[in-house]
Amino acid sequence: MTGDISRRGFVRTAARGAVVGSAAVATELAGRSTLAVDTRKFIIDTHMHVWGNDRKRYPFVHPYQPDFVDAPHSATLESLIADMDEHGCTHSVLVQVIYHGWDNQYLAACLQKYPSRLRGHGLIDPTDIQVADKLEFWMEQRGLHGMRFSPIYYENGQHGGDDWIEAPHMHRLWKVAAARRAIFNFFISPRQLPKLARMIRTYPEVPIVIDHLGRADLKSTDAEAELKNLLDLARMKNVWVKVSELNAVSREVAYPFRDTYGWVKRVYEAFGPDRLLFGTGFPGSARAAYNRPTLREEIDLIDRHIPCFTADDRLKILGGNAAKLWNFA
Repeated sequence: MTGDISRRGFVRTAARGAVVGSAAVATELAGRSTLAVDTRKFIIDTHMHVWGNDRKRYPFVHPYQPDFVDAPHSATLESLIADMDEHGCTHSVLVQVIYHGWDNQYLAACLQKYPSRLRGHGLIDPTDIQVADKLEFWMEQRGLHGMRFSPIYYENGQHGGDDWIEAPHMHRLWKVAAARRAIFNFFISPRQLPKLARMIRTYPEVPIVIDHLGRADLKSTDAEAELKNLLDLARMKNVWVKVSELNAVSREVAYPFRDTYGWVKRVYEAFGPDRLLFGTGFPGSARAAYNRPTLREEIDLIDRHIPCFTADDRLKILGGNAAKLWNFA
């Protein structure tokens, strides 16, 4: 693949077709029966952060840390592709790293270089009343496939609070998302899920991906209540969940985080194998630098360790579900 400028038309077409199925029927979103996928062909990392190493071209403009200067480690597109190729990871969904803030130019450049292997979710300021226009720009002009929102950074009044989740300008955003067939993913606290649930019920045609098992904390005294807020979303057929960052919710320090398996099983029983997704976080050497498992270990968590998954489930979760949701050919 090259970064030829002529690929822009292809990327824009891919953005418009990121979701296959009827916008009017939520069950179509869950089944994706209109796209035939051989699940054996895919290992898709649905949660990958990369960032540029050219600060003049791709500056760090962290929206929550004005004194942020530089990332402590490198995580370029090139390191991602090398990591993917080494471990048989066929595709990835790039999620804009917070270091670059609302400037998604590096992510867009990555999509342009590898349009068949990558999809991309950017970041846009959810408090900006023009946020719907920003969504249209990044999808139509720069080839992105959706957006990530992070209410968790606004919990308990931080950065002005999370009332924006249900604000009027967000309703306009969701309407544009439905028209553009955008996919939203949410980095969200379990305590914020009821607010999000109301928006999901209002816009059932917008596919929603919940990051990291809803960030429920097994160490919390409110663990059961946190889990319930996530499981309540299973009734909405346009919601998927990433089985990712088990290290963040586990009480254990060491891989393979066995104390999370019962938790994963309950999510699996609620959502079913067709609405779970595989994801990691960082490429190459950045994994170790951020105290994360290797890509091989992350794949093996799904493929070998978590006992509730059947052989067919593993194929779906490792890539088949994502291939349908993001229209990987």
